[in-house]
Amino acid sequence: MAQQRVLITGAAGKVASLLRPRLIRPGRTVRLLDIVEPAPMDSLDGAASGGAEEIVFASVTDLDAMVEACDGVDAILHFGGQSREADFDEILRLNVHGTYCALEAARRAGVRRVVLASSNHAVGFHRRDEAPPGGLPADAPGRPDTFYGWSKIAMEAAGRLYADRYGMDVICLRIGSWFPAPFELRSLALWMSPDDGARLIEACLGVPSPGFRIVWGISRNTRRWQSLAEGEAIGYDPKDDAELYADQLIAEYGEPDFDADPALIRVGGVWCDIPLGERF
Repeated sequence: MAQQRVLITGAAGKVASLLRPRLIRPGRTVRLLDIVEPAPMDSLDGAASGGAEEIVFASVTDLDAMVEACDGVDAILHFGGQSREADFDEILRLNVHGTYCALEAARRAGVRRVVLASSNHAVGFHRRDEAPPGGLPADAPGRPDTFYGWSKIAMEAAGRLYADRYGMDVICLRIGSWFPAPFELRSLALWMSPDDGARLIEACLGVPSPGFRIVWGISRNTRRWQSLAEGEAIGYDPKDDAELYADQLIAEYGEPDFDADPALIRVGGVWCDIPLGERF
């Protein structure tokens, strides 16, 4: 069997650091791209098994460097960019232009599959009381809550363009709260465990000819109000549930009010109220 090579952008970031020890395996090389050196594997939580890693120092906004980094790559996991609300020009440069560079580099290098890290903030103003019985669809229309959220809508639209025009497989993950453990009441609905995150990525890498898809990046949470159907359609079978942490979080923050608390009734929570462009 041929060696698989996967490129991760933003490889020194939080998400990539959770994913790396769960992604590495025999027969797979993971190429890590960032402007700073990623943490050593033995410092990360998780048991890596076999495989290999390569490091490339480059920015996602450098198209020539991205094309070179894509040489011999089978799939790109695009996690690079600005991960929170920030100045509009910074969001535009890192998230919008950076996504263009990732997709265009993939096209030029012949990489047929790209997984894009979108966000729940792309649909931040959708409300719980407006969600259909099966949960808010993964491809619900964009209702961004910030410039950051808007950049994720732009990311998804760029992915759609490259899928339609060039026949690339592009899967956009509307990531909820991808952390080792839920840390606030809102994440009782939106949490995605590190292990489920790895399961989702493996589904994205393994599903045959998905075309363009948008999928929620969440675990099988008891209190979720987002749909898992789109993820299950590509083979994602999450195993974890934020409910394991519910008693601890409720003891700290109080009983959640899903009918009135603005942090809980909107996908984007308090992000819907922060000043646009303000880093926090």
